[in-house]
Amino acid sequence: MSVSPEDAAAAGEPSASSAALDTPPPAPTGETCTVFITTPLPKELFRRSFLAPSVIAHILTSKYLLGVPFYRLEQQLELQGASLDRGTMCRYAEDVGATLGAIVEAARKEAFEIAFCLSTDATEVSIQPRPIQERKDKKPGPCRKGHFFVVLADKDHVFFEYQPKHTSAALCEMFRGFSGYIQADAHAIYDALFRGTPPTGASADEGRGPPPTEVGCWSHCRTNFWEAAVCKHELGVEGLRRINALFAADRALVDLAPAQRKVRRDAAVRPLVDAFFAWVGRSRASPRARPGLHRARLRPQPGAAPAALPRRRSLAPGNNASERELRSIAVARKAWLFFGSDDHASAAANLFSLVASCKLHHLDPEAYLADVIRVMPYWPRERYLELAPRYWARARARLVAEEMKLPLGPITVPPPLPAEEQRATS
Repeated sequence: MSVSPEDAAAAGEPSASSAALDTPPPAPTGETCTVFITTPLPKELFRRSFLAPSVIAHILTSKYLLGVPFYRLEQQLELQGASLDRGTMCRYAEDVGATLGAIVEAARKEAFEIAFCLSTDATEVSIQPRPIQERKDKKPGPCRKGHFFVVLADKDHVFFEYQPKHTSAALCEMFRGFSGYIQADAHAIYDALFRGTPPTGASADEGRGPPPTEVGCWSHCRTNFWEAAVCKHELGVEGLRRINALFAADRALVDLAPAQRKVRRDAAVRPLVDAFFAWVGRSRASPRARPGLHRARLRPQPGAAPAALPRRRSLAPGNNASERELRSIAVARKAWLFFGSDDHASAAANLFSLVASCKLHHLDPEAYLADVIRVMPYWPRERYLELAPRYWARARARLVAEEMKLPLGPITVPPPLPAEEQRATS
């Protein structure tokens, strides 16, 4: 009995036509039959990507480390005989930044759990307006403003976070769950964070815990005294002299180990701090010939964070470290001008975070990005923290050197370290 191909397929039996497709045709007499076997493609971070990890890393470090905009990089590559348009570079930057954000998030989670002090500051960036056809008024508009916050977690990690709004609600969400010390300037948006009372518009209080402890910045305090000293005001001159002496005493202890530095600070710096606040108390109690200047520069408003005076429990003389990290954005934005969207800015924040952390731990950012893009497709998700710059030198030393020399191919993932060695830095 003959069976049609349709009936055979319905019965689950191979039909003659399907069998003919699966079986190579017989070779003519005296000839051999060639059979092609396709092997599985190696894993890549981006499917069907035509750029090698080293090229992607070069593009990203050119912009996010050296501040070279993509249109200039496009011209440079064209002079070298390579054709790579800026649109392709933008797509790679957004995709890589969003994907590597998992590493940044793992490092941020660790920092919020173990960091002693977070230092933070912010700067503005421009965001390109939406295309005219997507706007309700169908008219071109100016760039809108967004903000990059930088967060230094002790000497372990550096984070950049993009926020569309520079508000207390955004700040409270950014530091949700952290109850240690936070060092910042005296901007009003930090008041709600340190009071532990999120403003209207913030999410529910679940998981917030106690508010962080405010740590003042002597550098910002010194700026206010400097402005008064320029006018030859006696309070400004005296305050500037006292703060300069405090900085000089602390500068002599910068190379000591943390425990030794604390002991020496208690002996050499603490008396200067106590004398400074005692002088401030006497100055505020006595009348001044220029009450307006005294009130603006030296006297905090009741119920508000002091605008000129740092907290007595300052852990470091100033917030200059976070200010320096923001220079990478403040200087480079004069070249690349704006980000294309909020999503692109968020992805860029992850790349800025990894590049800054590489510099913190003396890693070559371009080599690091090339290696991580190469390794990440094979790395277990629950161990992404090992790919953070703080731990990368130790993790890379455990990889197979011959595998890492190849631009493609499998990577042998080493077993996880014992729990007591998980957070031990190299």
